[in-house]
Amino acid sequence: MSYSARYSESLFALEPGMLGPAKPRRLDEPISVSLEELVPQRHFYRHLEATLDLGFVRDWTQAVYADRGRPGIDPVVFFKLQLVMFFEGIRSERQLIATASLNLAHRWYLGYALDENLPHHSSLTRIRQRLGVEIFERFFERIGDLCQDAGLVWGQELNVDATKVEANADLDSLVPRFSHAAKTHVTDLFADDVPTDSSEDEPEAVAAALPTGVVWLPSAASDEVGRADPPPWKLLEERRLDPQRPSSGGYMRTSDFRVSTTDPDATPMRTGSGTALGYHDQYVVDGGKARIVLAALVTPADVMENMPLRDLHWRVCFRRKLRPRHVTGDTTYGTVENIVAVEDTPRHDILDTCLQSALAARHYPLRRVRAPAVRDDAVA
Repeated sequence: MSYSARYSESLFALEPGMLGPAKPRRLDEPISVSLEELVPQRHFYRHLEATLDLGFVRDWTQAVYADRGRPGIDPVVFFKLQLVMFFEGIRSERQLIATASLNLAHRWYLGYALDENLPHHSSLTRIRQRLGVEIFERFFERIGDLCQDAGLVWGQELNVDATKVEANADLDSLVPRFSHAAKTHVTDLFADDVPTDSSEDEPEAVAAALPTGVVWLPSAASDEVGRADPPPWKLLEERRLDPQRPSSGGYMRTSDFRVSTTDPDATPMRTGSGTALGYHDQYVVDGGKARIVLAALVTPADVMENMPLRDLHWRVCFRRKLRPRHVTGDTTYGTVENIVAVEDTPRHDILDTCLQSALAARHYPLRRVRAPAVRDDAVA
């Protein structure tokens, strides 16, 4: 073929076709199609549905529902929505419902057909309050158990870190704590109009009702026996600082004498743009390829990042039966207490370089510090 023939053929190939008619919008016409056909067979949520059976949450939540009344939202659907929120990186339940309503894969995973309305976002708030923190903690631990049973937890390295989460409250909502406590106390006093008989709780009234010859023995907390030492403060259970803790060198945090009326649990924290009310999201992540989150703890921002490390570390090692060799964290965690706690754990032969550099920078003494050995078989 000559050059002119090839040139004319290329021009013909580049010649635009005829302009077609405008695309009609026939969106109100009913069609016969199922949601099962629209979701690809190899989609992620199909794999999640086949792998993770959430039927166990119905047994956990049965006690918080009434025997009669309007049927509530299936708790399995509620926890599936929480998983969708996690995997899609959604922070708002209002946005969660809007996204799941438009996404075909989300509808398929939740079990809602195209003509069914998803639950209202306000219902999720009421369900979360009804279930309580304990149910969520059990759900988190159960998912961790399933991941460990599937071999996704390496266990040789733990990564610790924290994230600042701003609260939906302004600094202007801070008021003196004693004023807020007084108003709350008065509100609680007049919340119930039924008078209570205070004499029932008095030891003298109880002693007067005892038979002749039987005396009232003093309790362990009375002055005659001596007041017992208070139990240690359980940070992981209380999720906040001990309000009765003594001050350190006369220093008092703002949260010690001021509280937010909008969000009493939120405390001031420093952010990139200044100061705001918020929380610290503490977590421990396995160092294996799957990066499984082994522990999570949300506390007010006045709980410093390095404070829960020892409790979280021991809980993970005991709960998961792990004996890690590495604990990785930034210089914030490099305190004497944290280093000693990690070092005294069996098989913690190696300390992370971040923690070592923190000790060197702060001139903290340490009984032994050894640099991490380079291993060819280390798992990322």
